[in-house]
Amino acid sequence: MAIETETGGTLPFDRFWDWILDHTNCILSIGTEESWLYDAEALHWVLFAEDNGTPVVQLILGKRLVGEMVLDTTDLLHVQVTPDPDNVERGYFLFKVVGGLKSAPRVRYTFQLAHGLENLPTTTHVAGVAGLKH
Repeated sequence: MAIETETGGTLPFDRFWDWILDHTNCILSIGTEESWLYDAEALHWVLFAEDNGTPVVQLILGKRLVGEMVLDTTDLLHVQVTPDPDNVERGYFLFKVVGGLKSAPRVRYTFQLAHGLENLPTTTHVAGVAGLKH
């Protein structure tokens, strides 16, 4: 299944990961096609990389692990940044981690944050006949 491309900014996953490590308090939800983790007042996010560099997202209640996502980064293409169409008035943004084949990209992970990128330039793209164009 190919993603629907939207006008927005893109950046490499590594730059996104480095940036989001400083914005864990801004995360509202993180999900895949199969599962989602949602923020709540008593919960907090912990993001880190395992010894082999694999990114991990944990949702913690006190000292108890509530949920965890281990991100597979083997075929990631980029992160697409767009305003959240369902929460434009709140200023929320979606960070869609896109992976797969360039000819058939799909959203692997979606991070919803309370704001967009700060102090990090992106590359603008638009939908094209053959997919994403930079």
